Amino acid sequence: MPLRVTFLGTAGAIPTTERNPSSIFVTREGDGLLFDAGEGTQRQMMRFGTGFAISHLFVTHLHGDHVLGIPGLLQTMDFNDREDPLSIHTPYGTRTELKSLINALDNRPSFPVRINEVGDGDVAYRADEYEVRAFETDHDARAVGYALVEDERKGRFDRERAEELGVPVGPKFSKLHEGEPVELEDGTVVEPDQVVGEPRPGRSIVYTGDTRPTTATIEAADEPDLLIHDATFADDRADRATKTAHSTARGAGEIASRAGAKRLALMHISSRYAGHTDDHEAQARDVFDGEVFVPDDGIELEIPYPDE
Repeated sequence: MPLRVTFLGTAGAIPTTERNPSSIFVTREGDGLLFDAGEGTQRQMMRFGTGFAISHLFVTHLHGDHVLGIPGLLQTMDFNDREDPLSIHTPYGTRTELKSLINALDNRPSFPVRINEVGDGDVAYRADEYEVRAFETDHDARAVGYALVEDERKGRFDRERAEELGVPVGPKFSKLHEGEPVELEDGTVVEPDQVVGEPRPGRSIVYTGDTRPTTATIEAADEPDLLIHDATFADDRADRATKTAHSTARGAGEIASRAGAKRLALMHISSRYAGHTDDHEAQARDVFDGEVFVPDDGIELEIPYPDE
């Protein structure tokens, strides 16, 4: 079951010719999820071929580089005769401001737009086999991060063992895999744990938005397959990072290490580093042994299952 991340915008507050403001598009088995929508997000969606078929938009905070793309995106959806509702999730206390942004210049979408306020620990969206949870971040605004966490998957079915136990090929295989015991013709009962392995973990993606390093990110998901973390500055501006409630690449690497992340994507890169992000990657690798990268806009990443 594909789980893909497309980095639509990876810049800090000021865009560059190579980087758009913050936005990430996630697809999972036909579900389109958008995380933040900085200025120009709709053009990035066209440019990189994601389309506009999103059902949920998750806003980390209401700074312009994360939300100014929303009015134009909704207007384009309207022009395309959208009828399906759109749910927008936003931190507690920001509903009024977000509604004003959506209705700017008397723009009134003809399709339903539902605003859902979320805070630390809330399940913003529950779907079949996964959920998107909000978690606390540390920024100079009402802000949250989001973790997409899949449910555990069934253990592997041992067909060879089932046949050895005398289970006939057919419906009884499915019952055992679903967790139901089956009775054979001779009266023997075969239990699921005799032929089904331990549950297997699903996948998880954690997106912090803008934040100082915080333990809440570590707790958001257990050993995330991908951590997308604020890394606005390198070590040369560490004091600036603290003052402006952002992270350095090294700080992001430390959080990734403590969280047991498999991959770390360094996001929200300040325009002062335009075209020069080698230091970001090197400083994060000093403290994190997993894969580290600074994604370019348009990069698409497939998230494999942990046991693959």
